[in-house]
Amino acid sequence: MKVRILRQQSPVSAPYWESFVYDGPADNSVAGALDYLNYHDDIINAEGKRTTRIGWECSCLQGICGACAMVINGRPALACETFLRDLKGEEIEIRPLRKFPVIHDLVVDRSSIQENLKQANMYIGEYQPAEDGDHSHQYAAAKCLKCGLCLEVCPNYVNGRTFFGAAFANDCYLVATRNRSKGGSVRTLYAEHFGKTCSKSLSCMEICPMKISTLASMAHLNRKPRK
Repeated sequence: MKVRILRQQSPVSAPYWESFVYDGPADNSVAGALDYLNYHDDIINAEGKRTTRIGWECSCLQGICGACAMVINGRPALACETFLRDLKGEEIEIRPLRKFPVIHDLVVDRSSIQENLKQANMYIGEYQPAEDGDHSHQYAAAKCLKCGLCLEVCPNYVNGRTFFGAAFANDCYLVATRNRSKGGSVRTLYAEHFGKTCSKSLSCMEICPMKISTLASMAHLNRKPRK
C-alpha cells in the first residue's frame, strides 16, 4: 500500500508531496501506519531515497485527546480511529488540517481554539448550575477534544479571528448552564462570535468524533434566559 503525505519542514517552507510504501499489518490504524513508517533509523520513501521522519502528533491513541487530527483521503479524522481496512483503494493520501498554521508535516498550531476562549473569558468560574439543566447534553458537550475537526469542515470558519466555531459554541453552552450569573454575557459573546455568522450547515456535528450535538447547544443559547 502506498501512503502519500503532504509534508512541510517548517512554518515558512513550501509544502511538498512525498510517498512511502507501507507493508505492515493490514488491520492497523492510520496512526499505527505512521508509527510503522517512522520505526527504523533509516526512513526510505517510495523512490528508495533516504528521507526524514514524518512529523505528526499523538498522545492517547484511543480517540480521547484529539492530537492526531488530520485529513485522510480528503476527510478530516482522528488517525487513531481511522483504520486502513476501511479506506478504499491502494493509496492513502494524508495532509495536515488546512484551517490551522502548519508547524511541521502533519503537526499544526491549534492554539487559536484556546486563545479565543481566553479572549472571551469563557470559563465557568463559580459553579452555579441551573436546577433543571440538561445534564446529559452537558456531559456530551464537555467531551469536546478541541481537536479542530469541526473547524476544518466548517464553511464559516476561516482563521478564527471573528467567528470562533462549534467548539466555542459548546463551551458557551457549558458556561451558561453551569454559572447562571454569566448567562447574559455568555449569550452576547456567543451571538458575536458564533450565532450571527453560523450558516447552520451542521457539518460540525457530522464530523465530530465525540458526536456532540452543537444544534442542542445552539437551541439553549438562542432561548432567552429565565428571570
